[in-house]
Amino acid sequence: MLAARPASRHAALWGVPRRNGAGNIHLTNGNNRPRRSGRRGRGCLSSVIACPRRFPLRRRLPVTRSFRGARRLVLRSIVASVGLVFAAGAQAADPIKIGLVTALSGQSAKAGEAITRGLTIAIEEINAKGGLLGGRKLELVRRDDEAVPAKGQVAARELIFKEKVAVLFGGLDTPVSLAIVPIANSEKVPFMGPWAAGTGITRNGANPNFVFRVSAVDEIVDKAMLQYAQATHKTKKPGVIVVNNPWGESNQKGLAAAMQAKGVTAAGVEKFEANDVDVTPHLSRLKAAGADTLLMVGNVGPSAQVVKSLDRMGWKVPIVSHWGPAGGRFTELAGPSAKEVVFVQTYSFFGKLSPVGQRVLDALKKKYPDIKGPGDVTPAVGVANAYDAMHLAAIAIEKAGGTGGDAIRQGFYKIDKYEGLIKTYAKPFTPANHDALNENDYVWTRFIGDSILPVEVASAK
Repeated sequence: MLAARPASRHAALWGVPRRNGAGNIHLTNGNNRPRRSGRRGRGCLSSVIACPRRFPLRRRLPVTRSFRGARRLVLRSIVASVGLVFAAGAQAADPIKIGLVTALSGQSAKAGEAITRGLTIAIEEINAKGGLLGGRKLELVRRDDEAVPAKGQVAARELIFKEKVAVLFGGLDTPVSLAIVPIANSEKVPFMGPWAAGTGITRNGANPNFVFRVSAVDEIVDKAMLQYAQATHKTKKPGVIVVNNPWGESNQKGLAAAMQAKGVTAAGVEKFEANDVDVTPHLSRLKAAGADTLLMVGNVGPSAQVVKSLDRMGWKVPIVSHWGPAGGRFTELAGPSAKEVVFVQTYSFFGKLSPVGQRVLDALKKKYPDIKGPGDVTPAVGVANAYDAMHLAAIAIEKAGGTGGDAIRQGFYKIDKYEGLIKTYAKPFTPANHDALNENDYVWTRFIGDSILPVEVASAK
């Protein structure tokens, strides 16, 4: 006698529920016989999914279309769930990218390297403590602007759009930074200046303004230059010589305002081109006008040409400069008279160091073999400004609770206190003030060999 057919193909596959004598439910195979179980059982869905090779469904089971659909649905759900778990883990581990656009080649490469080192030491400290936003590490991404504004703009756009940087740092050159400012404000990406001092970089008229700075500011430096010249050299009739670019223009205005406030009349104002190899005619006019001190504004190469032209003239006149000479190979380009130029800085590793200063110097010596002592950290201003700026940016990111540009901008305003390398910052940024340093944070320095020393230290050498 033939066995009765199961009630359905599903019953053959999964069994039919029956109650035994004890009232317990068990599965039968459709013929009222208990379904077999154990390692060789064919009706266990979990076994089928877990061990597809042991249970080749197409050969050994009467699989229906509805079962195939159910199996696909289960497998897709599992894959989707696993994917979500891995995606969440990847998101939590994604680094926070910090962009840097600066001169990494050419005459100002030394400045770019100093900024890089300051950022690197700060980033390593932050990452060693677990990173930001619950464990996300910081990653520095650099681009070389070659001191060319157009190349700086291209680099800034790449870092913003391709690399998705949370904060963008600038470099030495004011013209490059001024070219990047509109991009940062338009794309709502915080732009931090650790060197370029042009007044219009932070005071750019944008609302909201995404540009911040831990550096000198031209109009404040200009007041300090005149004050130093008067106090040190008894200056009464300064001669002004500035490079003919946006940075020179910024300082020309600042120096004019500073002299007007002090009731001082300049012997004259001379502009020269960055690629001029001889500025003797400009200097001759200032000498003829009775200049008793030179107030100089120019980056490495242009400033070196002024010094060499003075040597050719044989004119020994005090030179008080903005910090342009610090940005590169000034002593090599200017020759022996480089040591006669006094220029502004915001920090020096010479003298008694704070605990933060000693920690940073130790970290620099450990990481960079060429640094044996304070004189090897040159230019110190690039290292110090970048170090403090990175830590302040990190605090702003934490205050923001994320990497959104506007939230980070607001985060800068929420910084209460930070014990930095240059100083202890108290409410360094407000909507009305995006510059963390002021005239009380300046140091007057000069070159001794290739080292930049505070004037009082250099005088003792």
